[in-house]
Amino acid sequence: MKKSEPPAASAISLAWWRKVQTLIIESSFYSLWIASLLSRFFVFGRLLIMAEPSKVIHVRNVGHEISENDLLQLFQPFGVITKLVMLRAKNQALLQMQDVPSAVNALQFYTNVQPSIRGRNIYIQFSSHQELTTMDQNTQGRGDEPNRILLVTIHHMLYPITVEVLHQVFSPHGFVEKIVTFQKSAGFQALIQYQLHQSAISARNSLQGRNIYDGCCQLDIQFSNLDELQVNYNNERSRDFTNPSLPSEQKGRSSQTGYGDGDMYAHAAGFPQMGNAAAIAAAFGNGLPPGITGTNDRCTVLVSNLNSDRIDEDKLFNLFSIYGNIVRIKLLRNKPDHALVQMGDGFQAELAVHFLKGAMLFGKHLEVNFSKHPNITTGADTHDYSNSNLNRFNRNAAKNYRYCCSPTKMIHISTLPQDVTEEEIVTHLDEHGTIVSTKLFEMNGKKQALILFENEEQATEALVCKHATSLGGATIRISFSQLQTI
Repeated sequence: MKKSEPPAASAISLAWWRKVQTLIIESSFYSLWIASLLSRFFVFGRLLIMAEPSKVIHVRNVGHEISENDLLQLFQPFGVITKLVMLRAKNQALLQMQDVPSAVNALQFYTNVQPSIRGRNIYIQFSSHQELTTMDQNTQGRGDEPNRILLVTIHHMLYPITVEVLHQVFSPHGFVEKIVTFQKSAGFQALIQYQLHQSAISARNSLQGRNIYDGCCQLDIQFSNLDELQVNYNNERSRDFTNPSLPSEQKGRSSQTGYGDGDMYAHAAGFPQMGNAAAIAAAFGNGLPPGITGTNDRCTVLVSNLNSDRIDEDKLFNLFSIYGNIVRIKLLRNKPDHALVQMGDGFQAELAVHFLKGAMLFGKHLEVNFSKHPNITTGADTHDYSNSNLNRFNRNAAKNYRYCCSPTKMIHISTLPQDVTEEEIVTHLDEHGTIVSTKLFEMNGKKQALILFENEEQATEALVCKHATSLGGATIRISFSQLQTI
């Protein structure tokens, strides 16, 4: 292509033309530089409006499965974290670094790398706040202003926490007058009233961030803004240690509704098709897991892409019963890799579809969808589990709902014989995959174990094959654990 020349050959016009060419080249360079700069703020398909740099970072899409520790581990490489506020109702969090450069480094790094926790993408930007003035937006907590009443939130609650457990933990620091427990969107919480301010201060200083049980049930303690707790009943959820003559709770009534998210039973009216609505409300408070609507009324699930050589009805029962009671299961003769599973209600079916879609089992990715059939009719090819004592949600339904999750690498085994050894447990399970680590422990006088496999598929196979099997004369119970390490 012929090089462009200036319109006139004089020395003046030649110099002018070269200057114009230089400006054109420079403007092109700066255009590319500006485009490159802008692209740094076009993050993950969304143009970020850059707020003024702040040491406070705003984190979005923080699901219920994401803990405070998860966020801390994500940002600690960039500097000291001074405050963290979990906005559970909004699936958000506010995190304050020690200084602005630390926050800038974090945002610069995650501009090029998608931050993800437990398989969920999270999104970060500078907050409009330059400083967090309180540790929590909870109306019952005032953060660091001393008070004799403590607001306690329990994270990673893998085991039931009762008034007796809380009293045992907090009474060494002073006389505990009253305890009230309740469920909120932030999780399981309790209000603990001491006789003296100093006792509450001592308890908070000693117990903040510690675990009630090894590896779980972590305490997050603040001072409450309440002046006095009102306790109506003495039972496993509330107790007035200064008035032992109070009656126990009347059946069908929710105790201490003024401290939680309102009347749990009234809240459950949003799920009219569910006979266990109270348990659902008790498990999730006002916030269902992300992706769960709570409005599904289809009880039957179609499962496809099964390994027809290795699957059977009992194995499907063991897997799907984690998410609800099983009524019937039918393997389809004309499609050997298909099965129908009828759950106890629409909410349980929705949990199963949500958490099991795409799960790996016996070398196959499961396809799990709602069926067009409202139920499974009884017949020779149908297995009926409606009266099975292995259905998990006949008792402790709220606890079982709370622990629903996608398959993990870690399984939890309970109802073990008292004299069982780790070697016996490993021998019972190791045919299903590589066991990375084990932990045998005792809680409330009962032996339990945590087993970490190399991947989720191995743990899922161990669960479907060995749940409800006999070990040392005891029928063991297996579920997925949300713990990451032992």
